[in-house]
Amino acid sequence: MSAEKRQVVILQHDDDVGPGYFEDWLREHRIDYRLLRLDQGDAVPAEPGEFTGICSLGGPMSVNDGMAWIAPEIELLRGAVAGGVPVIGHCLGGQLLARALGAPVTRNPVKEIGWGKVAVTEPALAREWLGPTPAEIEMFQWHSDTFALPARASGFLASRWCANQAFVLEHAGVAHIGVQFHCEATAAMVRDWSGDDTSYDELRAERGATGGPAVQDAEAMRDDLEARCSAMHRLAARLYARWWRGAAPRAGTDHATQAVR
Repeated sequence: MSAEKRQVVILQHDDDVGPGYFEDWLREHRIDYRLLRLDQGDAVPAEPGEFTGICSLGGPMSVNDGMAWIAPEIELLRGAVAGGVPVIGHCLGGQLLARALGAPVTRNPVKEIGWGKVAVTEPALAREWLGPTPAEIEMFQWHSDTFALPARASGFLASRWCANQAFVLEHAGVAHIGVQFHCEATAAMVRDWSGDDTSYDELRAERGATGGPAVQDAEAMRDDLEARCSAMHRLAARLYARWWRGAAPRAGTDHATQAVR
């Protein structure tokens, strides 16, 4: 495949957890991409070098579950890091990247579900990836597990309930990033997730098991939703642009440079 025809590949693991704002950002910057539905039987690519970048999305499953695509995807992400193909992982995708880099993924003491404050722990790194930000930012969460920091990776965000919210690994001049939150979530996605009967049962079960200190009900998740998503997407756009720097030289097109200005 020629450099001009390389694409970002997006790996989707569940029907309800699509690429959301990440796809919007790619379209806005005229970056070619391909969506693979691993949950619907699409094969995990064997060669990471076919792509300019790899995005791994979230899902309700755990990295420690037995889905047939989990081990091949971990191998793909490991090969991408070794080969200088930038990887970005959202929630489950961040956990898969952490596992690919040798870090454990375990159950978090409590589930984080809904809007929550995320604190900057490494200001210089946070500025590089998010631009000028306050000491705390708001992100949308929906997770049960958490990743440990991989060796040689640097964390720069944390929440009260989950110490590792974002990590970056620089390897061979390319940055790979995993985040625990859902900065790709759109208002429509939040409405769908919060209105699902299974989600309601999950919230009720979590409150019964732990008191639910880090979960919100549907009404709270939807409060001022459009403005909250817009603020989160402004931060996500900066993060995606920084990540794309590692892919732009491989893309070999004018829009690659425009996307990070």
